[in-house]
Amino acid sequence: MPRGPEQEFVAPRGLLRIADCLTSDGGVALPAGVTLPSLIDRNVAHVGDTVAYRYLDFTRSDAGHAIELTWAQLGVRSRAIGAHLQRVATPADRVAILAPQGIDYIAGFFASIKAGNIAVPLFAPELPGHAERLQTALRDSRPTVVLTTAAAIDAVQSSLDKLPRAQRPRITVIDRIPDSEGDAFVPIEVDVDEISHLQYTSGSTRPPVGVEITHRAVGTNLIQMILSIDLLNRNTHGVSWLPLYHDMGLSMIGFPAVYGGHSTLMSPTAFIRRPQRWINALSDGSRRGNVVTAAPNFAYEWTAQRGRPAPGDDVDLSNVVMIIGSEPVSIEAITTFNEAFAPYGLPATAIKPSYGIAEATLFVSTTAPTAEATVVHFDRDRLAAGQAVRVAADAPYAVAQVSSGQVARSQWAAVIDPETSDELPDGYVGEMWLHGNNIGRGYWGLPDETRRTFDASLGSTLDIGSHAEGVSPGSDWLRTGDLGVYLDGELYITGRIADRITIDGLHFYPQDIETTAADASPAVRRGYVTAFSIPTDGGERLVIIAERAAGSNRADPVAALEAIRAAVPHRHGLTVHDVKILPAGAIPRTTSGKLARRACRARYLDGAWAD
Repeated sequence: MPRGPEQEFVAPRGLLRIADCLTSDGGVALPAGVTLPSLIDRNVAHVGDTVAYRYLDFTRSDAGHAIELTWAQLGVRSRAIGAHLQRVATPADRVAILAPQGIDYIAGFFASIKAGNIAVPLFAPELPGHAERLQTALRDSRPTVVLTTAAAIDAVQSSLDKLPRAQRPRITVIDRIPDSEGDAFVPIEVDVDEISHLQYTSGSTRPPVGVEITHRAVGTNLIQMILSIDLLNRNTHGVSWLPLYHDMGLSMIGFPAVYGGHSTLMSPTAFIRRPQRWINALSDGSRRGNVVTAAPNFAYEWTAQRGRPAPGDDVDLSNVVMIIGSEPVSIEAITTFNEAFAPYGLPATAIKPSYGIAEATLFVSTTAPTAEATVVHFDRDRLAAGQAVRVAADAPYAVAQVSSGQVARSQWAAVIDPETSDELPDGYVGEMWLHGNNIGRGYWGLPDETRRTFDASLGSTLDIGSHAEGVSPGSDWLRTGDLGVYLDGELYITGRIADRITIDGLHFYPQDIETTAADASPAVRRGYVTAFSIPTDGGERLVIIAERAAGSNRADPVAALEAIRAAVPHRHGLTVHDVKILPAGAIPRTTSGKLARRACRARYLDGAWAD
């Protein structure tokens, strides 16, 4: 548990104090009327001249051009854009943001909320490979207005032309709205239990759906994150390349609003092309105070490969906190990154394996501020059967699991038997069910699925050691679809129900099979392997799709295919029905970088990679 905020953080007069968000027993409870717009108004009034957001634009120069926005300037821009929205939309209308990463995106998102609309953070149509996801979100949310920029308007118009004429929204160009329009803005009172924005899910296991995130959920989850990661310092600096339509990307612009802090942003493309840009931005922030960032597994692996400082570079990572999440956390990613950057002052406690989900606004759990990432090894067969049994790391059927730490304050996460709805004891694997004020309201336009997912009723709870203790009987719980287990006070996320492979009545975790395939041959690109089952006349059978590793394009794939076919039966007792080795980039991924196993399976069944 973090140290007391009263000793850690003294807010400038007029700003929100974290202590004011805590109950007498240390729980999280937002003061009346606290919303993102109200927090921004406080910052404008009391620290208006300080930088709120800095965007590093690398489109014209490798050195990057910094574009800064103070809190006062954000106030001006959000009033101007908000006033325009009040003229062309009504309260609770959806306003979609289809803009490139940058300052205009931030201003448009906050302005739509300030104007009383429901923001729909999406992305510019230029994002390759995700046109279908964008069209799905637009058809589902039916925005009245789309906010974009002059640079993206042609692509946006072309994308909107694909919608039925009756569903085509009005286009507003953010950077063409003059500041003077703000004079017409009419302040509105925001109900904290109304929808702030729709957070569309990544689509890794199902088509994307819009989660209704309330103002209360946003504020609660930001406070939970600040307390859990020990961000109790106004000089904590955020650094992020995560897309702003992603829930973690939004949180990285949300937490500075809580206490008038600041974040430095860049585009995902800028990071992918030169991951050292991320490291340099972290280093710059580390010299001025504490720095927090977040990324999935692949980013840490990619940066360790391609983002190491050049000889003689002055890099300081001594004050960095790094969240790793969005998929089951890989200890290899953590170890590789730590080995690469420990010489530059990266603390052993810097990387924080975490668990989050869009339906909970984002943040659920993380490791303690002073703790190092830890890994345990479970017996693979016992784990697949629903029980976590520790074994030695070199045991024949050992599978590594990284701890996701402890659940945030005023949030409950119980491990439930999904068939009976009863709580399971520690050491047993079940579905994670969540409860708290950070949970979203439901799925937009899907009342039946909302009831099934967000309004679950807990059955029996444990008499001793219940993780539901403190929740009133009859309260609603969120069914996450994630599988997890508690052991020795730590939470471990083992996979997703929808991804689990069942063959001949036995359960298998796809990530275990994917790791085996990657280990089988150096010709396989690590982190770019998917495993799934398909129906055949003989029942469900295993298929593995892998991408070629860098530098292996000329190598004969037969040896790699044979190695995978030999390794998987040896390690898992499974026969591989089919295995494909494809060029880099062939396997679909979600907009947050996760493997899109559902989409990969669909492509395979459609014959996309038929011989």
